[in-house]
Amino acid sequence: MTLNTPEPEQEARAHLTDELLDELTTWQPRERMSAFKSWLRGSLSLIHLHVLTVLEAEGSLPMSHLAESLDVSVASATGIVTRMEERGLVQREHDEADRRIVMVSLTDAGRNVFRELEQVRRFGLRKLLGQLSAEELAGFLTGLRAMKAARTSLGHDDPSTAAQHEQAMASHVALLRAHTLAHAGPPTGRSR
Repeated sequence: MTLNTPEPEQEARAHLTDELLDELTTWQPRERMSAFKSWLRGSLSLIHLHVLTVLEAEGSLPMSHLAESLDVSVASATGIVTRMEERGLVQREHDEADRRIVMVSLTDAGRNVFRELEQVRRFGLRKLLGQLSAEELAGFLTGLRAMKAARTSLGHDDPSTAAQHEQAMASHVALLRAHTLAHAGPPTGRSR
């Protein structure tokens, strides 16, 4: 029996593709918030995605702080969390030091929403990258890394400029999603 071993050129291309995917799929919680409007329509509401993102970025929060982050009343936040808890996305627990405080945290299912999103993004992006030559892949990777360094040097990772960056990211994601949906369907067996 002969094993098929990839040729060095194919291995190099696969390595470049994986590096590009790593660059393209680095998606911070704050970047997600503005991109969700064009990403997961129908699966979860935008407010649920917002809650998941806030909890992922901040960790467990008292209900009052979560309500403040969402810019809603505590009663509204309680209703939102109740619906999310019914779906197994978040859990509530009383604070050990002060039982009057209700803490809200992500469950494994809540954290898995973002893992599934990343898998879908990687699937679509891999199809798109498959259309590029090895030279184009290498150039694209160099360009993305240069853009990342430029973004950092311009302070776009600073929260004061995050809103501008989030708007740019939302446009980028919408374009990628449109292209991905036009050229590649989502992986089968995916749960929402």
